[in-house]
Amino acid sequence: MILVKSHYRSVCEETDRIMARKVKALRSPTVKGVQRIELESWREFYPLINETLPNPQDHVFRGQRMSSWKLESSLDRALKDLGQHANAARIATRHLDEFRLAIRGRRGANPKELREKEQWALGQHYGLWTPLLDWTESPFVALYFAFEEPSKTGKSKRAVFALHRSLVQSKSMSIAQKQVDSAARPDIMEIITPMTDENARLVSQGGLFTRGTLGVDVERWVGNHFGGTSAGTALIKIVVPEREGDRPKILRALNRMNINHRSLFPDISGSGKFCNIRLSVTGY
Repeated sequence: MILVKSHYRSVCEETDRIMARKVKALRSPTVKGVQRIELESWREFYPLINETLPNPQDHVFRGQRMSSWKLESSLDRALKDLGQHANAARIATRHLDEFRLAIRGRRGANPKELREKEQWALGQHYGLWTPLLDWTESPFVALYFAFEEPSKTGKSKRAVFALHRSLVQSKSMSIAQKQVDSAARPDIMEIITPMTDENARLVSQGGLFTRGTLGVDVERWVGNHFGGTSAGTALIKIVVPEREGDRPKILRALNRMNINHRSLFPDISGSGKFCNIRLSVTGY
């Protein structure tokens, strides 16, 4: 009993030391609503979240394999590659209409009628190019997606973004009220949590989406609408360095938190990817 208490006390003391450590990071000032934090090591991520974001429920998070990538949707990237951004809104409407037709009779018996947002979310789940961008309520799930795939050299800069939910929603509401008489979609950033039973992955990942204006990535939208530091920090970009050998350590650490493909993708494809990672990462 004494040994158990002693072990428990040592674990708690070690946790306290991790929580209390001073985060080694380069922090830029907030400019037009955006702050950049560059960590010295991936090990600084946990204390940074607890120090900088004590209430993580205020934010939604997204991990990206390359810190240089923009926060833009798959439809935005596709239209850019096709050179068709001039008619983006009309193309998006036609694209969704074609998806509605293509899935007729393929959603099972007596399927629930879906709103437009839920139709886009269903398409996102099955690989459709959509104006939606995936986010999660967990910073550590976002870190997993940032490091899920290996880099070519084993050395890179990856990123986790934190978007302030209430600041974005408040700003979007203000914008929408000013454009109430316009037939065009207002330049808002919607935060969407679909109420559908057809995507178990969303629940497992604490997943949700943002939808902005086509052709405008999230960082640019924040910069357009948050002028000066007094407007608050709407978006934090956390740059996480990857040094050689870091990725297996990160994946092992997250796996101990039950953050892995098996838990995030509760289907056979998720199980298969989990087994592939277990085979390729020693001690996973």
